Amino acid sequence: MTSVNAPGLAPWRDSARTVGERVEALLAEMTLEEKVAQLGSIWLQVGGDGNVAPLQDRFKAVETLDEQLSHGLGHLTRVYGTAPVSVAEGAARLRELQERVVASNRLGIPAIAHEECLTGFATFGATAYPTPLAWAATFDPDLVERMAAAIGADLRAAGVHQGLSPVVDVVRDYRWGRVEESLGEDPHLVGRLGAAYVRGLESAGVIATLKHFAGYGASRAARNHAPVSIGPRELADVILPPFEIALREGGARSVMVSYTDLDGVPVGASADLLRRLLREDWGFEGTVVSDYWSIPFLASMHQVAEDAAGAGAVALTAGVDVDLPETISYGPHLVANVRAGRVAESAVDESVRRILRQKIELGLLDGGPLVPEGADGVDLDSPRNRAIAAAIAERSVVLLSNPDNLLPIGPGTTARLAVIGPCADDPRTMMGCYAFPNHVLDRYPEHGMGLSVASIRECFGAEFPYADVRYEKGVDVSGDDRSGIAGAAEAAAEADLALVFVGDRAGLFGGGTSGEGCDAPHLRLPGLQPELVEAVLATGTPTVLVVVSGRPYALGAYKDRVAAAVQAFFPGVEGGAAVAGVLSGRVNPSGRLPVQIPETPFVNPSTYLQPPLGGRTEGITSVDPTAAYAFGHGLSYSAIAYVALTTDRAECPTSGSIEARVTVRNTGSRAAEEVVQLYASDPVAQVARPVVQLIGFARVALEPGEERVVAFDVPAHAFSYTGIDLRRIVEPGTIVLTAGPSAQERPLRADIRLTGETAVLGARL
Repeated sequence: MTSVNAPGLAPWRDSARTVGERVEALLAEMTLEEKVAQLGSIWLQVGGDGNVAPLQDRFKAVETLDEQLSHGLGHLTRVYGTAPVSVAEGAARLRELQERVVASNRLGIPAIAHEECLTGFATFGATAYPTPLAWAATFDPDLVERMAAAIGADLRAAGVHQGLSPVVDVVRDYRWGRVEESLGEDPHLVGRLGAAYVRGLESAGVIATLKHFAGYGASRAARNHAPVSIGPRELADVILPPFEIALREGGARSVMVSYTDLDGVPVGASADLLRRLLREDWGFEGTVVSDYWSIPFLASMHQVAEDAAGAGAVALTAGVDVDLPETISYGPHLVANVRAGRVAESAVDESVRRILRQKIELGLLDGGPLVPEGADGVDLDSPRNRAIAAAIAERSVVLLSNPDNLLPIGPGTTARLAVIGPCADDPRTMMGCYAFPNHVLDRYPEHGMGLSVASIRECFGAEFPYADVRYEKGVDVSGDDRSGIAGAAEAAAEADLALVFVGDRAGLFGGGTSGEGCDAPHLRLPGLQPELVEAVLATGTPTVLVVVSGRPYALGAYKDRVAAAVQAFFPGVEGGAAVAGVLSGRVNPSGRLPVQIPETPFVNPSTYLQPPLGGRTEGITSVDPTAAYAFGHGLSYSAIAYVALTTDRAECPTSGSIEARVTVRNTGSRAAEEVVQLYASDPVAQVARPVVQLIGFARVALEPGEERVVAFDVPAHAFSYTGIDLRRIVEPGTIVLTAGPSAQERPLRADIRLTGETAVLGARL
């Protein structure tokens, strides 16, 4: 370790000092311009047409590159992820930029390099993992953590310091284009899986960034960037818990502000959220970064500031530390605002301290290589990555129905199989909008996919080597060309079994049927796909419907007419083999729905977290919002019996905890993995509460005939809610615990009595 008294060594470069001492020494040395520069960023965008971020073509940094670097730099934006570059090219470019950043500023401070990593490292040739909605369908935090650790290791090996993931927005309306990026509609599930992802990424030394804080997934009519009309109770009980869990249990060191406004107040202008709640109440000490251009949006979209400079003053005062992806509203604008007295320099100092702390924690001031020496040769699509991607894909596929046990087909079948539909032979339909082939390579068609991805149709050849397989696309995912429907129906009529693969093709800002800026007006399958399904069903051939999508689509019109139904949420590069394996029986399906599958496409979509008046109210309204398939639902090729639910006590103090034990038995003939789900109901409360709410889950492996007891430690605060006076409370009374395979099917019950005084868990919201 370097000595504190080492001659000629600046104190902020002395690793023997505490991080706090090093930060304060460096901060004291900096001019106002140098401090403000640490709050800015640059994005060197090269080539290609179209945007990969909202309104990307409308913004330009106020300074030249040399001017921006002259006082230092906070962040380098997406050096690897903006255009198709090899690892060697990206590493060389990042190394060159870091050396230029260091050489250009008086104090030689490097930049933090950040990248997108929603479905893996978003760069050319990197593994495209299943989309987050598929992670959620695994109900497997350990597997999600393993994946995130692998992603983090790849990022760190390439010289990247911060990843812009995970998304912990709770879905409130399935029409929202970014449902695919979410972890579902339940705050407990989202929080647990979000924390797992954070732990994995942070374990590799990469800063995890929670997004989008807060309410982004609850916009009016599910429109991207739309205002959020939400009450403080829904915000506190549904939207905020996953962020708090991912911070407290995961250890995320960064939070990204949402584009939206909450009841008229843009999040980027809300000191109440960013300073009072996030920092004072929750004790968050990391950085708050803007979503791309969300600070100038305060002027251009929200109109709470006159111009970009005014927006910078509003955002910094509210508590936004970093102006991403380019310095638009900070930089010289912020310097001028401080000098004019519109922004306190102490507020700048607070933000700079947080940036410098992270740079020191990352080792950027220790004199080592700014990009690891082996970065040029990192394998971003390694066998390790592929194995994890395959495991997630296999565990995420949901068997929705199989009433006559037509599935599994059996790999030795010699039957005539008609493989039909636009998602059968297009590998891009298995990937989300932030997977590099869809996110960037659509603008560079000459580069193809950038990595090897077998389509579902191709995987059928390996899975069913003796079958007579005929393929017909029928229709595109979107569009109005129905000329292929007749051929698809003919193929189905001549087959013993028809398998119809329908769903989404992800894209950006209207370039797909799912993804950022690809919001839907309804939940009918896109384009002419409903006509294709109807034409195949009309042949009378037994039909398996396989939906490969980024959101749940209404399947009520088909659920009683198909021989089986399967849901795969964008299963990634190994998705073709996973789907084919489930159909053949090589993989026993164990995925569970993290969102409901709606019955009809036009009923105002709602999640399972509804009070009694939010569900079916016969005699009050003619509209029935009951789902076709419930939250948590999923079948397997075995049978699981729920035997007993017991608790270690009948009464529990409002400040105590209980142990709930669920006994399950595999009564089938195959080994299976069951997702045991524990729910709670509060029959009488101060405010209207959800009929049921998930409070625990566990994935359990069961051999044929095996019985296991699954224990859940349940603290009383799992039953807390925001009371009539907007304080979070646990009040005495009866709580009903239920357990089963879904929110709708809960055969086991145990009542407990909460005793004592009402426990107040936090200050008034």
